[in-house]
Order: sequence, then C-alpha cells, then structure tokens
Amino acid sequence: MRRRSGLLFVAPALILFGVFVLYPMVTAFSYAFYHWQGTTRGGFAGFEHFTTLFTRAPFKTDMPRALLHNVLFFLGTMAFQNTIGLTVALMLHRRARTRRMLQTLYAMPYLVSPIVIGYLWTLLLSPTFGPVNQLLTKIGLESWALPWLGDPDTALWVVILVSVWQWIGFPVLLYGAALGGVPEELNEAARVDGASHRQAFFRITLPLLVPAIGTVSVLTFIFAMEAFALPYAFGGSTGNPAGATDFISLLFYRTAFDSGAANAIGTSSAMATLLFIIIFGGALAATAVLRRHERRITG
Repeated sequence: MRRRSGLLFVAPALILFGVFVLYPMVTAFSYAFYHWQGTTRGGFAGFEHFTTLFTRAPFKTDMPRALLHNVLFFLGTMAFQNTIGLTVALMLHRRARTRRMLQTLYAMPYLVSPIVIGYLWTLLLSPTFGPVNQLLTKIGLESWALPWLGDPDTALWVVILVSVWQWIGFPVLLYGAALGGVPEELNEAARVDGASHRQAFFRITLPLLVPAIGTVSVLTFIFAMEAFALPYAFGGSTGNPAGATDFISLLFYRTAFDSGAANAIGTSSAMATLLFIIIFGGALAATAVLRRHERRITG
C-alpha cells in the first residue's frame, strides 16, 4: 500500500520525464540510423551518418574543433570555479553575520538567462562604446583595450570567464554547505597538535570536501559539453569570430536547422547521439572515481 502511494505521488514527474526527455532521446537515437529526405524517413542507413561526421566536409574539420572548444571550456570553467568558488566559500564561512547576504549576491547572476548575460557582456566589451575598454584606456592600459569578442585568441577566454562569473554562485553555495558539515572538532584537534591553518585545511578540510568538489566537477562537465546559450549569444550559430567560439551544440544547430541538407535530421541526430555518449561516459567515469575517493576517505 505504501509503495503504491509513493508511485502515485511520483507518477506526474515520471510521465513528464518520459514525454519530454526520454521519448525525444529515444527517437533522436533512432533517427540517426535512417536516411531522410527533408522530414520524410527513408531506408535504413546503419552507421553511415556517424561515418559522415568524421570523413566528410565540413564535419571532419568542424567536429574536432568544436569538441576541442567544449573540452577547453570545461577545463577552464572547472579550474576557475573550483578555485575561486572554494576560496569565496572559505571566506564567507568565517563571516557568520553577512554570509547569507553575500551568498545571495554571488548567486544572483545564476538566476539570469545565459542569453541575457551574453548580450549584456557583448555590450560591455564592445570595442567602440563598451565601458570596459573605456575604463582601461582612462587608467592608462590602452594596450589592454582589445576587441575581446572579435579576436580569435581572446573570444573563447571571454566565454569561459563570463560563464564562471555567472555560475560562480553555485559552487559557492555548495562548498559553503560542505564546509558547514566539516566537524570543527577535527580542526581544533589539529591545531592543538601544532598544525597550522594551512596544514589543517589540506590534511583535514580539503579531503572532506572531495564529494562536493566531485559534484561540482561532474555538473560542470555536463554543462560545458552541452553549452549552447552563452556561446550563441557571443558568436552566433557559426561560432564567430572565425569559429573560435564554435561548440558541438552550435554545430548541431547549424546542421539541423541551417544547412538545408537532405539528410540533416539523420546527421544531426547522429551528432546528438555521439554527444550523449560523451556526456554519459564522462559523467559515469567521473562518478566512479569520485566514489573510489569517498571510500578511501571513509575507509
């Protein structure tokens, strides 16, 4: 009886998940194995569309480049979010009076749409009327007043740093909660034994934060591999300038909706399936490593 009541309560969520998530995933996977003439399905294609992604232009050049940008986006975002987020969380952990207010301020950009954030920073970084370059010029740093989004060497870094600025509130909140769960008695015992604050942090606090660090890293990986809104706001569907901000999601969008190719549905579905395998496999491997570290700590 209790099990039936539980299933009754979760049934609406399961139905919504099945209709809007599971069913589109299964159909997209099946679409990748058929020929298409517009929206009309043809014969069975096997792995032809997957082969196309690696052997035919423009995919054989655009796919590796876009995937590399996704990986760099993940590594840069993870490095900045983990270091800055943990540092901010540590500082706020010692400020009991203003902690809630500051955590709210750090989390505010997290609540704004990435499209809005992207267009806002596009205006701020404009080389003609943007306040960022004007400020750099006024303080004597004219050499730093660059066309940030027009230079292929800096455009991807702008996407990474803006993404960190927007989402930094999430690791701050998560690390703050994890720090609150670290027993203060352990740090007090370490200080009694003569350990410095630095030694107590690296020997006691940091190992206990491994689950939180792993959670942030896995979620950052998933977000980075499927990132679309922010790169689209900065560089459009073509990943301007010169493909410097091209991501797998943008390549999928161009293939499915802008290419006009006969087999657009099949090729884009193959791309979506490949991206799902990368995300699922990477998240699964990271979770296995995380659990191994947790067992080592608790054991």
